[in-house]
Amino acid sequence: MTSNVPELGLNDGTTIPAIGFGTFPHAGEDSAEPTREALSLGYRLLDTAISYDNEEAVGRGIRASDVPRSEIVVTSKIPGRFHGYDETLTGFDESIARLGLEQLDLLLIHWPLPRLEKYVDTWRALVQLQKDGRVRSIGVSNFTPEHLTKIADATGVTPAVNQVELHPFFPQAALREFHAEHGIVTEAWSPLGRGELLEHPVVAEVAAAHGVSPAQAILRWHVELGSVPIPKSRSTERQAKNLDIFGFQLDQAEVDALSGLERGRIWDQDPDTHEEF
Repeated sequence: MTSNVPELGLNDGTTIPAIGFGTFPHAGEDSAEPTREALSLGYRLLDTAISYDNEEAVGRGIRASDVPRSEIVVTSKIPGRFHGYDETLTGFDESIARLGLEQLDLLLIHWPLPRLEKYVDTWRALVQLQKDGRVRSIGVSNFTPEHLTKIADATGVTPAVNQVELHPFFPQAALREFHAEHGIVTEAWSPLGRGELLEHPVVAEVAAAHGVSPAQAILRWHVELGSVPIPKSRSTERQAKNLDIFGFQLDQAEVDALSGLERGRIWDQDPDTHEEF
């Protein structure tokens, strides 16, 4: 299947698909077949991370696919245990070895871990990897405007992407505005929130107005905001539906109604204090 997903321009001159496939593994599952299936359905942006412990399986899924490698945007992330300049280079080498790739399309710092005070050096390593042609685009995940400003001021390089928790319960308007002012594309993890969001009457009303599922309505809300959602699902049917969000549009009143569901983070992971290694 040929992908008909629109592309968004990044600040480094490259592009990224407007929706991605989250490979975060469900309990005990092998990520190879879901990855291959997602590519066959038309996904071209894959999202994994060193801390997901599934890079090897994602690599197998890519090799099992008929989709040319040049069409796939493979993302991975540097975790806390590899923060620091040299440590980041080591983590990257291990990451692409597991994936079985020579180059990564997008590399992110998974969390800033400000207590360690190493994320600037970690970012310097990403900048060097991009200069060396080993990574096409570089970005971050879970960074605040303060974190973003610090690394950009230190290196002169602004991240192309910041992947953050984003859904109608937590629309992150101020952060998205900062991103827009600085040419940073917003990616959304947990784009559908929890099941409670899918059952919310406002979501149901918007979905019914367009004859789509609640998940499709929420994912389209992301597209209207300019956010790149990264949904994950074990179900091939839901994977296909999640991708089928480019044949309808939400009007501004519908976007505002969904944004009006704001009540805060679901996962209680404040980037200023949350730590993952």
